[in-house]
Amino acid sequence: MKRSKTGRTRDLFRAAPVDDALDEDSLSDEARAELAKNREKEIEIVTVRLLARREHSTEELRRKLTQRGYPAVNIAAVLEKLSSKKLVSDERFTSSFVRHNAGRGRGPVRIRAELRQQGITDSQIQHEVGGAEVDWKQRANEVRRRKFGAELPRTQGERAKQARFLQYRGFNSDQIRAALNFDPDMDVAPEGGSGPDHS
Repeated sequence: MKRSKTGRTRDLFRAAPVDDALDEDSLSDEARAELAKNREKEIEIVTVRLLARREHSTEELRRKLTQRGYPAVNIAAVLEKLSSKKLVSDERFTSSFVRHNAGRGRGPVRIRAELRQQGITDSQIQHEVGGAEVDWKQRANEVRRRKFGAELPRTQGERAKQARFLQYRGFNSDQIRAALNFDPDMDVAPEGGSGPDHS
């Protein structure tokens, strides 16, 4: 029975590495080159499919492809090729990541940490987070209001609870103070300890 075009296309997108059981050392140079070419075609299909869903960093793609069992040398070749075609772009990924996460109420501290895990350089992070058109103090205030309501905290316990929440969301001390309208004489550190000793 002839297989449908859909079935054949689905097979192309399967992520199993090509010729798993093959002993490459026993192949001729020509056969090895052909095998590498076929692997790279398959890796490219899988990578483009991942990118069609959302932007990925180079490091994130490398991890996902490695987990699928593809050889590092073939992964590197494909990522370099796609990068030269601007299909893979850490700059575009970082910009998209910052916008998306800021929109979800995450602060710059958390966003920076997550970008580092994605293999983005500190200079690129600083460029995108620092250059983002986001008023982080206002965003911290919006996040606080959504969680706790419009009324500001009235006790040190309430302040500490809200400060810990904002710290978890990734806002820094200045942004948390602005969101909570802290009185410096009643300041509470985000970790829940007391503020600076003024004596």
